[in-house]
Amino acid sequence: MQIYEELIARGLIAQVTDEDKIKKLINEGKATFYIGFDPTADSLHVGHFMALCLAKRLQMAGNKPIILLGGGTGYIGDPSGRTDMRNMLSPQTIEHNCNCFKKQMESFIDFSNGKAIVVNNANWLLDLNYIQLLREIGPHFSVNNMLRAECYKQRMEKGLSFLEFNYMIMQSYDFYHLYKNYNCSMQFGGNDQWSNMLGGIDLIRRKLGKDAYAMTINLLLNSEGKKMGKTANGAVWLDKNKTSPYDFYQYWRNVDDADVIRFLKMLTFLPLEEIKKMETYSGEQLNQAKEILAYELTSLVHGKAEAELAKKTSQALFSNQFDDSLIPTFEINRENIQNNIISLIDLVCLTKFANSKSEARRLIAQNGISINDRVVNDIMHNILVAELDNLIIKKGKKSFIKVLLK
Repeated sequence: MQIYEELIARGLIAQVTDEDKIKKLINEGKATFYIGFDPTADSLHVGHFMALCLAKRLQMAGNKPIILLGGGTGYIGDPSGRTDMRNMLSPQTIEHNCNCFKKQMESFIDFSNGKAIVVNNANWLLDLNYIQLLREIGPHFSVNNMLRAECYKQRMEKGLSFLEFNYMIMQSYDFYHLYKNYNCSMQFGGNDQWSNMLGGIDLIRRKLGKDAYAMTINLLLNSEGKKMGKTANGAVWLDKNKTSPYDFYQYWRNVDDADVIRFLKMLTFLPLEEIKKMETYSGEQLNQAKEILAYELTSLVHGKAEAELAKKTSQALFSNQFDDSLIPTFEINRENIQNNIISLIDLVCLTKFANSKSEARRLIAQNGISINDRVVNDIMHNILVAELDNLIIKKGKKSFIKVLLK
């Protein structure tokens, strides 16, 4: 099975333009494509994971990825799939986030010997002259067509700012710039990006002539990635300091039964023949499939050693064969603790068992937090520094962290 047919079999493709050209380029390993990531945080999350896996698959088949960091579009914020405007980030934060993204991506994509490149659209978008842009690019965009775009519909209900309205033009300009300067003829993105992606194709055709259209090939990545990694506590991050390898493993170990096979196809690199055998699994066998999913993805993100440790920890806790050495650890610098005491609320937040103090209060009050196997439901509970080292804090039945002082 060639790579394009495999992408379809794995459920990764939603819709394409110029399918015959896309199939030929990808299967021959001659495609130069780009995927964009706006730096809205200092870590990639599971929602980005599918796009990275797709880029890796295509690179393994000989194609060349261009990873576009949205250092410029990050100033605006993508309105797609949102009902409110994104928080505006400072230039320093955007640059920091871009650097964090780039470092994480090196674990997935091979950037050696020109096999892939990273570009930052800040390098061309931030220097654009506003009047010149209006005259050069503005005439090629119909406001009527833009207002009909899916990416703006939700925002129109509560108010679409003029800032966000420009996002389609910026993303289209990115494709135009990469086509002209990097021979990039293909773009990947989620379902909610379709209008923006078509805008890029149209801009290239209008600016460079109809003959260029044959090379502006656009492939749409299924937007399943946008739905992944959403939990009651927020996103599941790829940075182990934000989501521990154990919690990352547990997220995939606990996915819904209906999603297991789909995620194995979309995200792992296991052969389809092997996954197909699991399609009839149920009961305990389905749990084994979940363990395979969790192990494969944790290994991809954090390495085999962390995946093995997370698997052993999960199995030990599930079978009540508790082993302190398997518990994930969290270090606290004693110099940062004032008056030699820390509140349980602060400790719950520090260990990422809660994203806010109000959430921590609820967890504690509802018997959701234990210290050394003793439930503590007093929201005013404090812990002395002398009691902190090797303290085991537990959330619910399956989430553990050992606190270490340094």
